[in-house]
Amino acid sequence: MNTNSVGINRWTRLAVGRGGRSVQRSLGLLFLCLGLMSARAATELGAWVPLFKGVDHAVGTNTANNGGFSQLQVVHIIRVDLADPDIQLFASPRMADYQVNSQETYGHTVSAFLLTNQLQVAINANEFYPVDTYQDDGTAMDAAGLIVSRGEVVSPQDSDIDCAAILFTTNNEAKMVFTNWPATSTEGIYTAVSGTYPILVNGVNISYDYLNDSATIHRTQPRTAFGLSADRRYLFLMTIDGRQSGYSVGAYDYQTAAWLMLAGAADGINMDGGGSTTLVVEDSVGNANRLNNPSTIPDSGKERTVGGHFGVYAKPVPGFINDIKAIPSDTSAAISWTTTNTATTKVEYGLSTDLGIASEEQADLTTNHTVKLTGLTTDTGYYFRVVSDTATEQHASAIMYFKTEFYVTTNLLFDLTNAWTYTTANLDGVKWMAKAYDDSSWLGSGPGLLYVDLKPLNAVSPKNTEMPANGNYPFYTYYFRSHFQFSDSLTGVSLVFSNYIDDGAVFYLNGVEINRLRFSAAPSLISNSTMAESYPCEGNATCADLFTISGDLMTNLVSGDNVLAVEVHNYNGQSQDITFGAALFYLKPYSPGDTTQITLKLAYVNGQLTLTWEGGGYTLQQTENLTGSWTDVTGVSNNSYTVTANEGGPRFYRLRD
Repeated sequence: MNTNSVGINRWTRLAVGRGGRSVQRSLGLLFLCLGLMSARAATELGAWVPLFKGVDHAVGTNTANNGGFSQLQVVHIIRVDLADPDIQLFASPRMADYQVNSQETYGHTVSAFLLTNQLQVAINANEFYPVDTYQDDGTAMDAAGLIVSRGEVVSPQDSDIDCAAILFTTNNEAKMVFTNWPATSTEGIYTAVSGTYPILVNGVNISYDYLNDSATIHRTQPRTAFGLSADRRYLFLMTIDGRQSGYSVGAYDYQTAAWLMLAGAADGINMDGGGSTTLVVEDSVGNANRLNNPSTIPDSGKERTVGGHFGVYAKPVPGFINDIKAIPSDTSAAISWTTTNTATTKVEYGLSTDLGIASEEQADLTTNHTVKLTGLTTDTGYYFRVVSDTATEQHASAIMYFKTEFYVTTNLLFDLTNAWTYTTANLDGVKWMAKAYDDSSWLGSGPGLLYVDLKPLNAVSPKNTEMPANGNYPFYTYYFRSHFQFSDSLTGVSLVFSNYIDDGAVFYLNGVEINRLRFSAAPSLISNSTMAESYPCEGNATCADLFTISGDLMTNLVSGDNVLAVEVHNYNGQSQDITFGAALFYLKPYSPGDTTQITLKLAYVNGQLTLTWEGGGYTLQQTENLTGSWTDVTGVSNNSYTVTANEGGPRFYRLRD
């Protein structure tokens, strides 16, 4: 969807004080560019930091009268990747006793809106009435301008106010309507909110003209602004704090537009600001965390109750290492994986979880990794993990397992950084492990490892999600749930769990118990107050707990959506730590004669031909004549072989088991 073209010479906004007074003002439209080169000396936007999958955060600051703007400013910007398939957008829905242009939405603080709707990001959007600063949560509100929530019009375009709007289809195709007077079509629109007026159009800062307007809204104020990149891939949600001397005093319209440009926006609109300006994200334990400092906080310690909100649903940031696969043969195994950024390549392996053997590290930085382990013993089980280093960090997977000769592939379903919902509530008598159980009121979702560590001496990593404690000690029991998708054949499949757990646990698949760790076998009853019977290692979750599920228990695995539920118990009431993290793999048998497992792939790049294949234990052979003899190819590395095109005569290649 393309941005609406600007086909008018003047922007006209009717500012209405929703009690009935109105002021008409006309603003001459001047297309002027802000000289950012001089501003950057003191106007800086920090690096983008991933908060969720497809959601990044950056902080900007401006030093007053030092080559930048004359105002002291602190800016927070969220960048949302609208091309990410897991991103979902949300606006204030209709209230229960809905009445158009009267009782349209529930009033919430932005933090309450995030928690009520279990969002990952929330920000204030439309103007609203009544405008009292502090009101009860749930107060009926009349929103100004257009709101569409999940395809339903919540607030139609008002007949008495001209608003700029930002609209999205179900697949997050975005457009801005810089003036939606007298009406904007909502056909095909799934989400929409409205601001007050445009400040950035087609890469041009149009806001200098607003300096000639004496209205309070155009003076130095706290600001909320939304922007879109020119290609419509990125949505920008921005706040500029204000009314706080010595910290951040606010911004003019042209400065707000300049910050959006610095972030990468080509179009932008000013939303409701002032005391409403609030940007909130979900933290690691499911609470609302304000990124900015609204002007009402120093005044009262409270956020303002507002009537127009915008939110984002997003999944946790994926782990650095993904797509791990092991394909063994009788005396070798091919291990492959991917990384989110370029890194080195190495596999550590051995006959026990202590490992002890390592492949030679491949120093070349890449995102696609393959290692061929050779010289293995036939009909033998091996434990392994993959290791990839960047310039500053080492990343390692959970410990996995394969067995030679049985021709079983090891495939990753999710790694230790998988996200879980969790709760500390006493769930005795509750079927909380059932697939259909509603865990929407639980905490999370938080990525593993999830932990409480009050010593703190537990050296396990990654410590991604800190959970709440019960005073001076962890709760006796923590409950966890997570969904995973299974799309492969169910025939002959078994599940392998690689866990870091302190102290004991019970696992359930789609509501059925499948394993106990450091508990007596069923049917002994385990309640919320039951303590684990022992503990791992020296009392810390620093060694992997592996177990395999196969046979009759595999009837609980289904094609499509599955729910894994786990309860983790402490060893005693005075233990100061508890830890949970699980990686899940599946083993799938294959026939070494199955050509789908050993297909040769050919790529041509810059005069080089590269052959690649999956599967362990194969030898690449070549011949110049199909009726002639085949010879083994030398120089093969990690299931890959590269030759220069047109070098010599025709050549044929095959794989020999």
